[in-house]
Amino acid sequence: MNHRVILLLAVLVAAVSVSLFAQSNGGDFEQGRALFIENKSQEALVFFERAFTADPVHVDAALYLGMTYEQLGRVDEAIAVYRKILPNGGSGSARIAYNLGNAYFRKGTVNFAEQYYTQAIRFDASYASAYLNRANARIKTGSLKEAISDYERFLLLEPASPKRPQIEKLIGLVKDNFAAEEMRRLMAEEAARAEAENRRRLMDEVAASLQSAGDVEGISADAEALSGYDGTFELE
Repeated sequence: MNHRVILLLAVLVAAVSVSLFAQSNGGDFEQGRALFIENKSQEALVFFERAFTADPVHVDAALYLGMTYEQLGRVDEAIAVYRKILPNGGSGSARIAYNLGNAYFRKGTVNFAEQYYTQAIRFDASYASAYLNRANARIKTGSLKEAISDYERFLLLEPASPKRPQIEKLIGLVKDNFAAEEMRRLMAEEAARAEAENRRRLMDEVAASLQSAGDVEGISADAEALSGYDGTFELE
């Protein structure tokens, strides 16, 4: 068998191997997704793990694997998968960053959640759900003005959202809170001003009283000195 034939056979074997690998990997992912859709997360997990292990840059496999971990309560493992795939996310980067935000929010690490929602918005400025969830995170961190801005942006992007009445109610509550805070601030300033004015008035009264007493004492002292003086005044 000549070298050309051997080389051709080697190429064919390699091509078949790659094809079989791709079919196997794709098969694992598709089986996992079918189970995931049927809410069989535990059964789907092994297929997603196998697909992602075989192809660490398989964005969809990573996303589904992360979501499966989340459904099973394994949030830290979901975060690890999302963080691993994010540098290779390509067109899926916004979704990966958004899922990271959700995972951190679920974990209770709200500051990290806000950061990743922001990153998702940088990848896709029209990502409505990222604005909504960042607003929710900002409510928890106390960034209320920024939260209102995000809620309003979400409503612009999703004007027919069924969540609109709740969001508008929440915006109203936040604005009422702003108004109450402003009223308390003004009342506190007025109370402080009145207190300062009372203190100044009291100090003026005490100072005036002390000044009057000083004048009397001075006059009395001068009168006593003069009463004991027998000389006369002469002009020079």
